[in-house]
Amino acid sequence: VLAHVAARADAPMAAGCVQATPGADGGPWQVTRQIMGGAVLEELTLSGPLVVLSVAPHAVPADPAPAPSSPAITTVTPQLSDADLVAQVRAVHSDAGGGADLAGARVVVGGGRGVGGPEGFDQLIELAGLLDGTIGVSRVVTSQGWRPHHEQVGQTGTKIAPDLYVACGISGAIQHWAGCQSAKTILAINTDADAPMVTRADYAVIGDLHQVVPAVLAELKRRTA
Repeated sequence: VLAHVAARADAPMAAGCVQATPGADGGPWQVTRQIMGGAVLEELTLSGPLVVLSVAPHAVPADPAPAPSSPAITTVTPQLSDADLVAQVRAVHSDAGGGADLAGARVVVGGGRGVGGPEGFDQLIELAGLLDGTIGVSRVVTSQGWRPHHEQVGQTGTKIAPDLYVACGISGAIQHWAGCQSAKTILAINTDADAPMVTRADYAVIGDLHQVVPAVLAELKRRTA
């Protein structure tokens, strides 16, 4: 939508911004944005009486305003004809399986190739339940058909920003990292100490998730008994 706005207004646009500073006295804007799935930060200078920006997901914390304001509100009633309604939403169906909203979850338990198959997710689902969280998966998991696509975390899935992300058997390819890097705390469980997810995580357990997760489950159940 914003790309169309910028084109019609003949204005420069930058998408996925993480920082934007207006120039003094109407001068050029200095903008930093994410590209290549968040792997690269690009710095731009945008000039013009109007610039159009979109903010990268979870890039800016939602801080309350220092004081209440009364912004001007303009109500626009579009005039549409049948020719404008070439594409229409006829119905909306929720994803099967239920569960908490992945994008807004406080805790996400992620599973990757190391889980081994569909049956390997039973313990991860149990762990997510004990932590009042939800399940997330890597792209290879959905490609193998082990879990549904709406659970995928990554550049082509959902970008998350939970308080805790537990990454089990996930190597941490850049596409997946682009979706989870905004997590406040990342705990990686992996047999490979050199896996990208392990080296980037706040905490890591080097071991077989099929031994580590059951031990964590047993301890959680003991503490809540």
